[in-house]
Amino acid sequence: MTTPHARAVIDLGALASNVDFINQQTGDAAVLAVVKADAYGHGLIPSAKAAVAGGASWLGTALFQEALTLRAAGIETRILTWLGTVDDQFAECIAADIDLGVSHREALLAIVQEARRLGKRARVHLKIDTGLSRNGVTLDDLDQLVAIANSESDAVNVVGAMSHFAYADEPKHPTIAAQIDVFNQALALIEAAGIDLEVKHLANSAATLTLPEVHFNLVRPGIAIYGITPGLALGTAAELGLKPVMSLHASVALTKTVPAGSGISYGHTYHTKSQANLALIPAGYSDGVPRSASNKGPVLLGGKTYQIAGRVCMDQFVLDVGDAEVRIGDNAVLFGDPQRGEPSVEDWAIAADTIGYEIVTRIGPRVDRHYINIPS
Repeated sequence: MTTPHARAVIDLGALASNVDFINQQTGDAAVLAVVKADAYGHGLIPSAKAAVAGGASWLGTALFQEALTLRAAGIETRILTWLGTVDDQFAECIAADIDLGVSHREALLAIVQEARRLGKRARVHLKIDTGLSRNGVTLDDLDQLVAIANSESDAVNVVGAMSHFAYADEPKHPTIAAQIDVFNQALALIEAAGIDLEVKHLANSAATLTLPEVHFNLVRPGIAIYGITPGLALGTAAELGLKPVMSLHASVALTKTVPAGSGISYGHTYHTKSQANLALIPAGYSDGVPRSASNKGPVLLGGKTYQIAGRVCMDQFVLDVGDAEVRIGDNAVLFGDPQRGEPSVEDWAIAADTIGYEIVTRIGPRVDRHYINIPS
């Protein structure tokens, strides 16, 4: 058996613990664990099962195929998916008892058509654009959507209403109150039309952790269940009570000693200040290591944290470890648990001038996922 060049160790026990922690914070509101984008790079099926073990009573995906993959794996938890196109897998989702988010008239009509063809009533959630100006129906057009849903009520059952914040990671931002107001107006319009909503949901990770007034009866945490802060303005993951789930490792592939003034990697954007030992780490931007973290990305090796020396390459990068001894096969930790002295996902987000979401979701398929503490 060969050792993978890079490996992500994923603590499913920590993921389940994060879901349980969130459940304890949300009172009567149920938890929908968002597992889109291959569970934010952590692995769709294992992560979904761990989330359910931790107390999630719903799962959420962006793409229809993700939701269908969950069903095909035997997961029976209520599933919501919301980012379909008009020619998407509506029929398959309806047949698999998957709830569908609806953002516009054409999608609703496509659902009606497929539900009638199957002879099965589809469950839908009306997605309201309360100010993010992304997907979702505006308040001005909502009455048309509601009228169609009511006239086709034998084919569609409106069970939910949902929206998404633009600034939930800034709890005092004025857009938050404005979006809450629009969402409440939408709920009043829907309910005035005689639709009895089973669930109302607006809170993403940031709002789930910091805005209890918008929990309604369902919350949709995503990044938080993976032990990553939704925004450093809210606090670090540890300060928010979250446990890191993924750690990223690679084994030293080569060592060498070079003289002072040696240019390192493409473009020689780094030069050694003195004679130095170099460690070659076989992971690069094709594995998800951001090229923008060149000369900045932190890596723990031999009990000390170093910054990447020079540019990140497609398959590798270099560490200048000075006069420290390093051997082929030594374990390098790109990120993990700061309580173990490891760099955090947030450290890498700062180094790459991005957000923690991107750091974990970009981890590539060449990186082996190794699961530990799997809930029974």
